[in-house]
Amino acid sequence: MSISVKLQVFEGPLDLLLHLIDKNKIDIYDIPIAEITDQYLDYVRKMDHEDMDVTSEFMVMAATLIDIKCRMLLPKEVNEEGEEEDPREDLVRQLLEYKAYKAMAGELRTCMEDTGDLVCRTQSLPQEVRVFRPKADPEELLAGMTLEKLHEIFRFVLQRQEDKIDPIRSKFGQIEKEAVSLPDKLDFVEIYTRKKRKVSFRKLLENQRGRMQVVVTFLAVLELMKLGKIRARQDSAFGDIELESLEDTHETGLVGDSYRMEEAVGGENAY
Repeated sequence: MSISVKLQVFEGPLDLLLHLIDKNKIDIYDIPIAEITDQYLDYVRKMDHEDMDVTSEFMVMAATLIDIKCRMLLPKEVNEEGEEEDPREDLVRQLLEYKAYKAMAGELRTCMEDTGDLVCRTQSLPQEVRVFRPKADPEELLAGMTLEKLHEIFRFVLQRQEDKIDPIRSKFGQIEKEAVSLPDKLDFVEIYTRKKRKVSFRKLLENQRGRMQVVVTFLAVLELMKLGKIRARQDSAFGDIELESLEDTHETGLVGDSYRMEEAVGGENAY
């Protein structure tokens, strides 16, 4: 029995086999391997053999069908459980998997085509709704954290700051340090956590330049937690504490000159 088809219709040998099974209204679980093999080989003979990459795939399947056809003529093989093995079992599994993937591809193609009919409008929420923030719940923001744990990290970082001081050079004289502003540090921590989404509490303190910077940064973290703009999380008992921003990435509500804002976003060592 001959069929008139073109190679462009099929994406591969499994696609051709599914076409033959559907065309002949064959049960995929009980494939008449002799009939399907003859039709498949007839199609392969009519193929354009210039593209060897495509032709080789169809030839491999042709060899597989011939092998199954030969095994069907031999006595049934028996597995370790004493059950007869069907030589077509592996081929049926491949056809079912390919049929499922092809169906999913069709669903995705339909969804992609339908998206062309969709139009998204810009956000039109009233200003009062956009700026509304629910009252912060300290217990929820801490999420199992305790101030004792935060204070322990705070004392650890302070001790490291003291260890950095050279005991000899520190006696040469006093160097005046730049004053640290709590509002500036609030801006910095808020913008930095909003940009990074999650930051290590320990690293945030360790990256500060001095003892006063660490103290003011710690106060800024507590104040932002109180305002409900960040929260602290610890996934394991002795794991690192992470500060997570609760604000949208594109929110703008900070007050401060442009220099301070650029410095805050510029990196962890900006202050």
